[in-house]
Amino acid sequence: MSNLPSDNAARHFQSLDLLATLVAVVQLDGTVVFANTAFEDAMGISRRAIEGRYLPDFLGEDDLLMQALVGAGSHAFSALRYDGTLQRPNHDAVAVHVIVTQGDGPEAFVVEMLPQEAQVRQEREERLLDQAKANKELIRNLAHEIKNPLGGIRGAAQLLQMEIDSRELIEYTQVIIHEADRLQTLVDRLLAPHRKPHVVSDVNIHEVFDRVRAVIQAEFPRGLVIERDFDASIPEFRGDREQLIQAILNITHNAAQALAERIAVGDAMITFRTRIARQITFGKQRYRLALELHVIDNGPGIPESIRDRIFYPLVSGRDGGSGLGLTLAQTFIQQHHGMIECESVPGRTDFKILIPLP
Repeated sequence: MSNLPSDNAARHFQSLDLLATLVAVVQLDGTVVFANTAFEDAMGISRRAIEGRYLPDFLGEDDLLMQALVGAGSHAFSALRYDGTLQRPNHDAVAVHVIVTQGDGPEAFVVEMLPQEAQVRQEREERLLDQAKANKELIRNLAHEIKNPLGGIRGAAQLLQMEIDSRELIEYTQVIIHEADRLQTLVDRLLAPHRKPHVVSDVNIHEVFDRVRAVIQAEFPRGLVIERDFDASIPEFRGDREQLIQAILNITHNAAQALAERIAVGDAMITFRTRIARQITFGKQRYRLALELHVIDNGPGIPESIRDRIFYPLVSGRDGGSGLGLTLAQTFIQQHHGMIECESVPGRTDFKILIPLP
């Protein structure tokens, strides 16, 4: 194993190229036998320029790495972790979390290097995915629990209304019926994403944005500019057009409502931006290509008190808001194996949608 030629090493460890994590396979003396594609990309130099080099030359903490290799070689531990700094030729150094484990041979050690920024991002994505799953179950269970007694309440109110003659009492029964109908509508909206089949067809993402733009400008004809910053080279892809329209419409409508004061002044702006992201990682997977879509507004920003909970059901930063728009948007995007992220400061809120492409 320690004397594998480069071509043989590449074939032997080629499965490591599928990982988004930066990985180097080294010998006990720290010599690099193999570097995966992610490590090659991060370093900005070719794999052949890395292999055969002394890995501690790239990682500032020589002693820590060598101690870890000795410990792994003596089976003192199954894996050792520490924080280090990856030195990159002609690039800024990157803080990384290093994990050293024994490979499949006596002198083969796998060194994983996870950029700490990426680690934080990955943890945040995992929380979002877990949150979305919990939301889905909560919504479905809650909606079904409400639905059955709601029908009984409405039916009883209708029967009661038929038995009484007093106009004042009839007004009370009508309030009951009206509120029961309002709750029924809410329940139907909660269950809608889980009832409708996922209808897949060829989708032009710019037609989706243009449809949303037309709807929003019809509701807010003055004081709001919707700017389009499109990458015209983006091809059609397979997706559910109506779900994508609804997801982007929900996000954009929230943005427009948050811009009420700027609309009144006449300087409100929403920007639609489309790009292709390459070699991107989210949801613990690495994708060669992904759609990167942005809805950006110049509003007051999302209140800090709810910033971490905006995708929770029934959480709204607006009086009278249902708190369902972003929850449903996240559900629709996740049905496309994607996700939504948000960064918000006063004066700029950016909802970023990532959807993997085949």
